[in-house]
Amino acid sequence: MIPEIKKDAQTRMTKSVDALRHELTLLRTGRATTALVDHIKVNYYGSDMPLSQVATIAVADARSLTITPWEKAMVAAVEKALLASNLGFTPNTAGQVIRINLPPLTEERRKELGKHVHHEGENAKVAVRNVRRDAIQHVKELLKDKHVSEDEVRRAEEEIQKLTDKFVKDIDDAVKAKEQELLAV
Repeated sequence: MIPEIKKDAQTRMTKSVDALRHELTLLRTGRATTALVDHIKVNYYGSDMPLSQVATIAVADARSLTITPWEKAMVAAVEKALLASNLGFTPNTAGQVIRINLPPLTEERRKELGKHVHHEGENAKVAVRNVRRDAIQHVKELLKDKHVSEDEVRRAEEEIQKLTDKFVKDIDDAVKAKEQELLAV
């Protein structure tokens, strides 16, 4: 029973850290990355499709992306979706290739993004701590129902706390890495 609770807690904590990492990849740093446009949906003959399923996305250089739709008719739809995404850049179309030039981040914007990264990290830590609280609560319910001894509960709580500390450290590392990436000019 206790191993199942710990395994569930570990799975949920891993999901929290993965969600944070995914959220951080969507933040625009000074460097071009295909992850910036991964979440954009394009109207493809009446249904919304991810951009990566209707076009080839490539990093041309450190500050620009190229998007090449597979069908010539899709160029306008892809451009429209990029403009509607509110990512703060304007696509330039040359024939069938759409180029996105990423402007360098201002110092003010870097600080704002740094605060956002820190905020996301705190939210992930809260999620991990909530998982810890739930797991410990389940273990205490087992004690109340007399399925486990107090020693087993104490040992399980310590192991769950160690798990929590490990995931909080992972979150801190991810946040620190993203902040370093933001500050790199």
